[in-house]
Amino acid sequence: MGEWEDSLAKAGKFVEAVLKALFVHVGESPPTGRGFKADPIITGLANKPQNSCDDSIRLTIPRACRFVYDIASNRGGRHDPEEINANEMDANASVSTCSWILAEMIRLSQKGVVDLEEARKLVDSLTRKKYPFIEEVDGRVYFHLEKKTAPDVALLALDHAYPGRLSKQNLIDAIKRNGFSSDNARKAVQSISHFVDNDGNDRLRLLAPGLRRAEEIIKTKAV
Repeated sequence: MGEWEDSLAKAGKFVEAVLKALFVHVGESPPTGRGFKADPIITGLANKPQNSCDDSIRLTIPRACRFVYDIASNRGGRHDPEEINANEMDANASVSTCSWILAEMIRLSQKGVVDLEEARKLVDSLTRKKYPFIEEVDGRVYFHLEKKTAPDVALLALDHAYPGRLSKQNLIDAIKRNGFSSDNARKAVQSISHFVDNDGNDRLRLLAPGLRRAEEIIKTKAV
């Protein structure tokens, strides 16, 4: 939506929360308020004995955090009106890196606590592309497309839910919510049947050809 500086500010806050969480995880107490400094925590994590925790906690995640934090700390300071807006590319890099950081934390923490398949779905959803034409309000999804059809909405709703599934009725409801009649919604679900896997209980998941078709719709019709 073009709110690059706000995005960077929130990325910086996210990184602060992650570093504090990692520090607590290794048995340390992070400073609060203005006493928080990223570098001492990153250095403290790196200095932990190798066998005390996973290398991703000691090194990899903190290094990713440093990258985001360095960018966030300089937000708005490198914008020259005669050059490409650095805030835009910084924000895009930061959001992707923050998604990776959270996905990696889920991967590490799921052992013995969260179902492996559920953890994989969470990670997949974090690392997939995000599109500004999708609006979600209290779990209700809307697609702002040019000349959209009911099958378009059906495919995009399933793409949005991927790698999870949608029940056939929930898919019909999503199509109706985007401006189509019940009859058109039912016909649309039937028309895309070759793009989906049905688990036998009318819970649908896109197959690879359906994912490719959804990408084509995004490229050609996204507002």
